[in-house]
Amino acid sequence: MTTKRRHREVIPEDEVRVFSGIQPTGIPHLGNYLGVIKLWVKLQEQYQDVMYSVVDLHAITVRQDPKELRENIYKMVACLLACGIDPEKSVLFLQSQVRQHAELCWILSCITTNARLGLLPQWKEKSNTKSPSEKSSTKSPSVGLYTYPILQAADILLYKSTHIPIGEDQRQHLDLCEDLAISFNNKFGKVFRVPQVLFSNTARIKSLRFPENKMSKSDQSSKGRIDLTDSNDDIVSKIKSAVTDFTSHISHDKENRPGVTNLIDIHAACTGETPQDICETYSSLTTAEYKMLLADIVINEIQPIRERILWLLSDKSHLQNVLYQGQEVASVIAEDTLKDVKKLIGFI
Repeated sequence: MTTKRRHREVIPEDEVRVFSGIQPTGIPHLGNYLGVIKLWVKLQEQYQDVMYSVVDLHAITVRQDPKELRENIYKMVACLLACGIDPEKSVLFLQSQVRQHAELCWILSCITTNARLGLLPQWKEKSNTKSPSEKSSTKSPSVGLYTYPILQAADILLYKSTHIPIGEDQRQHLDLCEDLAISFNNKFGKVFRVPQVLFSNTARIKSLRFPENKMSKSDQSSKGRIDLTDSNDDIVSKIKSAVTDFTSHISHDKENRPGVTNLIDIHAACTGETPQDICETYSSLTTAEYKMLLADIVINEIQPIRERILWLLSDKSHLQNVLYQGQEVASVIAEDTLKDVKKLIGFI
């Protein structure tokens, strides 16, 4: 895990507050787990003040089927708990249940220029992406899709967060968050911490079918991803059919052997071994033999998670209670921040 900081405030460990959010897209895939959720579990063990949110307000920037969205929220909460997020160590809550997110978003939008938002690349990318309930791309994208980076900034700043684990594709949105924190503090008085970015050291997990692309729910083939609820047989089948090349041995070479490299990266992320050690240890295996070895490793990682997910989804009242407890804690922190903000900008 690495930290990248434009503004190098030294933050004592007892003042660190970690915040991150994840959209309720249903059952996460292996890339989500190895790249994000596993890091979240590690951070809750490392720091005393950790907050994670299922960001359902972000989800509705594209059209959603209400029943499907509701079910996806439950699935995401169940998956986070099954993967090891502990409500006794982390505050886990639903974004829409803390009203202050929307209030701070509006205030921050009033100090954000249209030109600044226009610099962000994901507007064009997401406006051409299919939503879960649509058969075609978003031809008339919503204003919410354009302005959601401001809501993302509000999510972070509302809790005076100091450390934010994110993917590399969100770097520019965090730049906006930092800019807004500094701009508000300079205009009205210091209230926000300037957050520092945490990037995972785990390699980005790629599609099993199109290893030049990241593993994604929008993959052209369902065989390109492994979902956390996939059966053992499905995991074996998907790894066996993963695109590799005609060289029989394994080697870690992103440029020339992206498919095999992706399999090694999955192995490394599951076990903590380095790619170099993996290649040396299993140098005698053919690619086909290595695929079967990797399938066993992934099954050992996912099977207990899958079983916990299914058990948790059978008791939605428990999931609701977890979210309610998290909402109570988050709301108190959020209201304190919002009171400071309102006072500084002149509200009564």
